[in-house]
Amino acid sequence: MSDGQQNEIQRLRDEIDALKKQLDQSQRMTALGELVSTTTHEFNNVLMTIINYAKMGMRHDDKQTRDKAFDKINNAGMRAAKITNAVLGMARNRSEHFELTDVSKLIDESMVLLEREMQKYRISVDIDIDKDIPEISAIGNQIQQVLMNLLINARQAMSEGGQLVIKLKKNLKNNTVDLSVRDYGPGISQEKLRKIFDPFYSTKSGPDETGKGGTGVGLSTCKNIIEAHGGKIRVESSLGKGTCFTLMFPVGKQKSPVQLARGISGAVSQINATTGT
Repeated sequence: MSDGQQNEIQRLRDEIDALKKQLDQSQRMTALGELVSTTTHEFNNVLMTIINYAKMGMRHDDKQTRDKAFDKINNAGMRAAKITNAVLGMARNRSEHFELTDVSKLIDESMVLLEREMQKYRISVDIDIDKDIPEISAIGNQIQQVLMNLLINARQAMSEGGQLVIKLKKNLKNNTVDLSVRDYGPGISQEKLRKIFDPFYSTKSGPDETGKGGTGVGLSTCKNIIEAHGGKIRVESSLGKGTCFTLMFPVGKQKSPVQLARGISGAVSQINATTGT
């Protein structure tokens, strides 16, 4: 191979690398925007509850009404504390290095932030977590980004309400920790299912009324993140029965951090195959 061909291959690799990083950064900013929107909405609901029941308590002198107002204010305050702890938990997960991570805690924090949204859209949530789930070596904020994306996708799939099932299991056969998110929505056709992890491909017509979804970069970024963690992501779907995404994380410490941009390897492999390298 001539020097000119090698230089051209390197140029293409650099361009793919740069574009991939831009795509990943765009998805992270989208996820952050969705989180800020959700958290702000949750806090607004809590504050309105506190304000309304405080006004009610001030208007009435009878003990029964005031006790009810204090009880509602106390519950709202505890709800606000849970939201704050969930946000702080996500802030603590901002490290860009692999650390031992409790996936069950990521589930709890994510559900605190999405609890009211699930209730609003009449989604019942069942969570099934095995005992003694080992911690995994992971970049916590990236795994939570994937989980939030899957949970929001599941909610959007059930526009008329439905059931969402989250399971966290230890897979002794494969020595993995498996996290599954299953909805009972309309499902995805096999033709669309084959493209679901392709960049910019979306089964949605666009963002919903909350401004979430429809960009086509969410699932492709999820796949890159999970594979960068040495794991796998699988999807099963049947029309009329729903869709299940399963994340499989290896148990044990990663030997070294893997860049999220590792997703360029597929494109680079195609270049190499074309040029004979």
